[in-house]
Amino acid sequence: MLVKHQLTRSGSFTVVGEAANGREAIDEVGRRRPDVVLLDVSMPVMDGLEALPHVVAASPGSVVVMYSGFEEGGLAQRARALGASAFIAKSAAIDGLPQQLRAALSAAREERIVPAEEAHPPEPHLPENVLDEHLERFREIFEEAAIGLATMTLTGNLVRPNRSLAEIVGRPMTALVGLPYVDLAGPADVAELTAQLKLAQSGSVRFVQLEHAIQTPSAPRRLLATIAPVKDARGRPLYLFLQAQDVTAQRRAEEELRQSEERFRLLVETVQDYAIFMLDPTGHVVSWNAGAERIKGYRASDIIGRHFRNFYPPEIQEIRHPEHELELALRDGHYEEEGWRIRKDGSRFWASVVITAVHNRDGVHIGFAKVTRDMDERRKMLIELEDAAAALATANAGLEVANTQLAQEAADQAQFLAVTAHELRSPVSVLSGSANLLADHWADLTEQERSELFESVRLGAGRLQRLLNDLLTASRLGSKRLNPALQPVVLDEVLTRSVAAVKAATAEADIELDSPPGLTVLGEPDRLAQAVDNLLANAVRHGEPPVRVTAHAVADRIHVYVSDAGTGVEPAVRDRLFQRFATGGRRGGTGLGLFIVRELARAYGGDAWYEPDPAPSGRFVLSLLAAGAPAAPTH
Repeated sequence: MLVKHQLTRSGSFTVVGEAANGREAIDEVGRRRPDVVLLDVSMPVMDGLEALPHVVAASPGSVVVMYSGFEEGGLAQRARALGASAFIAKSAAIDGLPQQLRAALSAAREERIVPAEEAHPPEPHLPENVLDEHLERFREIFEEAAIGLATMTLTGNLVRPNRSLAEIVGRPMTALVGLPYVDLAGPADVAELTAQLKLAQSGSVRFVQLEHAIQTPSAPRRLLATIAPVKDARGRPLYLFLQAQDVTAQRRAEEELRQSEERFRLLVETVQDYAIFMLDPTGHVVSWNAGAERIKGYRASDIIGRHFRNFYPPEIQEIRHPEHELELALRDGHYEEEGWRIRKDGSRFWASVVITAVHNRDGVHIGFAKVTRDMDERRKMLIELEDAAAALATANAGLEVANTQLAQEAADQAQFLAVTAHELRSPVSVLSGSANLLADHWADLTEQERSELFESVRLGAGRLQRLLNDLLTASRLGSKRLNPALQPVVLDEVLTRSVAAVKAATAEADIELDSPPGLTVLGEPDRLAQAVDNLLANAVRHGEPPVRVTAHAVADRIHVYVSDAGTGVEPAVRDRLFQRFATGGRRGGTGLGLFIVRELARAYGGDAWYEPDPAPSGRFVLSLLAAGAPAAPTH
């Protein structure tokens, strides 16, 4: 709307047509044959880079200008190579857009390519300092990250890769700009990668992840790719964010480990001096080695499937000592003892026994490993071997957990910075564009146009204020610099103002309030309002109307309940609801709202949590100390 109004009011342009995606743009340009085409990069169905050569072919006389929110990088050069005459960044002031387009048109008519920014540089129009800081931090993290990162159009074309990605795939960064990501994959992985890209493009999932091969000039590599859609405030995908980790060395190490385990299995099966065999969780023999046959006298066909209590003297069987050994091994991880054992022929021998509980990688108990030897056999060798195998398994498990946590933290922070930068850019641009348009063309605007622009200003300012409040509060909470000044606060007044504020900011919000008058809690009015605002905004964004807010006294606490008519929070998300940067996936957000709610409540001696009952929607609970109750220690 702002672009259309700005171009029309400039007196230099008439907007003759609009298109929602690249494919529609080709048809529209072919019919209209306009002087100038303003073409976005990231669009559904067909992005701007794909559509650009077709648009040029459909109307050779049209001057095509790329207009994008992506950082320029190598994108401008790629666009010019495909036929664009100029590249204009959306971060530039919108009131300078007509002048930039006139410069691009003039340059094209003189048959020389000059970027519109160089021909007529617009007046500097700097965003808020906080936006600059976040963008700079994002650029630093993006460029210096040890893993490959890139932004992609919705159709999967690379727009801005970082240095690590270029190094991983063995290509210059300029060669990657505009390249379909599937072109990097090995032939066997193209179909699966294409399917996962379509799933990410739909915006129905938080992210997709797959491993695929890439062909490099040096040697083939394996990449673990995580692709997440970055969405606007309405939950609509804007572009794709790629995180690519080189797992070639890890897979090589896993293969070496597998071969090592195979060698170890062969060793166990052929060793003669030790009886080494496996038991199922109930104590029945499931494997049998040559040493067990030599020491105990049973062939595998004689003993597999029978209970290992057959190896014990009758008096030991009567007191159920074999079963007790398994209980202790499962409880403590392993069990050791020395005692009498019985061979198949009935003879006894003094044995040293080690029983170890075995769990798979998911931690599920799958049985026991049992090692038996004669006292005359050398003992230390096998014990050291078992200890080394257990230590290796523990170290591998710990390394996998640490790698997973580090990767998740890096992805969460990168996603948070990207979304926050985009969330801040939109209200700043709307405030600037709307204010300039009203100031410069007040008399030319109709009443309806003025109302639309004033509504844009109001909504943009409110949205920006909420974002800044959340960022500041989260920063103070994270660094433990929040020093609450507890005072009695009338809860009904806070709830009433918050409900009114959310309704004013979101026209479709349907909120019902049921709060008895006179309830007073300990806290700070403004920050309590911020916590309630975040709970209500969360319910409006992710739930279904109507949203219901109630308050009740429970002992020395006052509980505020927020529920809606939706299906509630998915079980997979509940454990991370109140963590910093956690998002629901369907409709975006910075992931700070619920984190702030809980940490503020705890700072005031209360708490916040989610109750899945009453079904099906569940409810969020904000628990606060009632005024007059003893103040609890703050977190």
